Amino acid sequence: MVTETITIKLDGEAAEAYKAATPADQRKMEALLSLWLQDMALAEPAALKQMMTELSKKARARGLTPETLENLMKES
Repeated sequence: MVTETITIKLDGEAAEAYKAATPADQRKMEALLSLWLQDMALAEPAALKQMMTELSKKARARGLTPETLENLMKES
């Protein structure tokens, strides 16, 4: 499998979890993220919308507010 390096923005907690992981666990996280992004890209629009709705619910449960999200979007 050919890989490519990209830069993505993460919340601080996720970034710290990645940095604190062993190199082997980092590779596992990268593989899982790659598979997840591929699945999202290939998903039917309805399935993608459902995935995004579920992620939104989880983000709200973890304290992400619409205002915080808007601020994060402005920073990028």
